[in-house]
Amino acid sequence: MRDIHLRAFGDHGLVVADLVDTLRGTITPADGLSLVAELDGQIVGHVMFTRSLLDAPRRLVEVHVLSPLAVMPEYHKRGIGSALVQHGLKTLAERAVPLVFLEGDPGYYSRFGFAPGDDQGFRKPSLRIPDGAFQALRLPAYERWMTGTLVYAEPFWRHDAVGLRDPSA
Repeated sequence: MRDIHLRAFGDHGLVVADLVDTLRGTITPADGLSLVAELDGQIVGHVMFTRSLLDAPRRLVEVHVLSPLAVMPEYHKRGIGSALVQHGLKTLAERAVPLVFLEGDPGYYSRFGFAPGDDQGFRKPSLRIPDGAFQALRLPAYERWMTGTLVYAEPFWRHDAVGLRDPSA
């Protein structure tokens, strides 16, 4: 799995691969989700959904963050990433998770129903996340009072894997 993230994320691959190594230790059968796609016995794709929190006015709400999603570059445009995301979202809906957040390309993730988080009453956890990249998907367990600020799980902060980095800074 580490190689998938190293290859899929280019210059940012080491940070993502290290994040995945740490997040794998937080996934349990009842909390979080890590899915792989195999082709001819080789892992060609991987996605993680990690438990995080929404700091809502009424109380903290357990939500999930889709991050990271990676497919080996030579297997892009074959529906592997889409299949991983769809299976993960279906599983989380069955577990009564109310919301899934991510940082990503709106052109890609809108096909799954993700929309800008700020338009839905959510605040991003870092100013380094571009507005369009901060997205949320409401699942059937969502209730209207669930608004507020996303709070990433600690490993995202430890690995400095929140938001975009300006290499010249």
